[in-house]
Amino acid sequence: MFLDVLRRRNPDFVLAAQMLHRTGEIPANSYVLDLDAVAENARLIRAEADKFDLKVFAMTKQVSRNSGFCRAVMAGGIDRAVAVDMACAIACHNAGLKIGHLGHLVQVPRAEAAMAARQLTPDYWTVFSQAKAAEAAEAALAAGREQPLLARVQTAGDTFYRGHEGGFPAEDAVAAAGWMSQLSGARFAGITTFPAQLYDHTTGKIRHTPNLGTLKRTADALQRAGFDKIEINAPGTTSLVTLEALAEAGATQVEPGNGLHGTTPLHAVEDLPEMPAVLYLSEVSHLHGGRAYCFGGGLYVDPVFPEYGIKALVTTSPSVDTTDLRCVEIPPPSAIDYYGMIDATGANAPAPGDTVVFGFRGQAFVTRAHSVGIEGVSKGKPRVVSIENSYGQAEPWLRIRNATR
Repeated sequence: MFLDVLRRRNPDFVLAAQMLHRTGEIPANSYVLDLDAVAENARLIRAEADKFDLKVFAMTKQVSRNSGFCRAVMAGGIDRAVAVDMACAIACHNAGLKIGHLGHLVQVPRAEAAMAARQLTPDYWTVFSQAKAAEAAEAALAAGREQPLLARVQTAGDTFYRGHEGGFPAEDAVAAAGWMSQLSGARFAGITTFPAQLYDHTTGKIRHTPNLGTLKRTADALQRAGFDKIEINAPGTTSLVTLEALAEAGATQVEPGNGLHGTTPLHAVEDLPEMPAVLYLSEVSHLHGGRAYCFGGGLYVDPVFPEYGIKALVTTSPSVDTTDLRCVEIPPPSAIDYYGMIDATGANAPAPGDTVVFGFRGQAFVTRAHSVGIEGVSKGKPRVVSIENSYGQAEPWLRIRNATR
């Protein structure tokens, strides 16, 4: 669904990625990022968040914690990240992006708490239980720090993705906050949940989940109990156009991820201020039975929409023309995506080596795809600045390629 938006709103990026693939500078199986657009998107989000005194933490997992992406986000004025897990935190830290929030969605493993407290020094650390709060406090104390803790709260009727459940009962939040306030090495700082808002397919709009109401009621109870200046962290489907409503609902912290590269569900159906800034690039491998098989590895389409027909641009030279669109079948999530299967019937059939460009909302960190950062698209001088793996580590792809020429 995002390919149409990419072709219409950021065609120069598509053409640049195709050109760089044709010249051998981008490998197949790559998430490609327009870093100029990312920096501008970050600037827009930062400016809007400042109107409502919101702290902004960038989520980087969807684009494999790419270091070029991290630097572009910082260039746009967002200097802190939310780390979905420790691998994410390490990659962002190594790229120079400070850790604003750690431990949510994935709790910090016990043996890694000391390193998190000593080296990553997060502004906020989310815990789901007393045991995890104690681990964080002990690690921070040993590091000579006092760690602000966020308690994840939940109650009956809240929305969670399967496998994401956990947290303190909201009804026990005051007691939990009091207990955390007595810890040596940590203090209670606020509350969080996920998701605080979601895209509604029926209305085509963003709606608040029951979780956001749980946060508000819990914050009120905490304030009545004497806890003031409570941080309210409210992530989920975050873009510039959702910030005012989140602030009105009491949020003090927001965490844009897909919004930074223009791929929230709302971006697929409305032209929002953020430009689309990511695509998935592949290459035709071979033909068989009326289909062109393109290399996979990153064909994970985040299921935020009901199933829809996937298309790709398949070209021998840079193009965003409708005539170069072809229908594609990708393996189901239960299978390994070695290849995508492109309709090769009719005129101008694809050939081995053709460039293939997809536009979908991905989760690159769960794939075996490269992530590639491009600078200079906005100036008409695109160049590759980073080719990395899913841990934000540099791949020696260009060096090896050049050495074998």
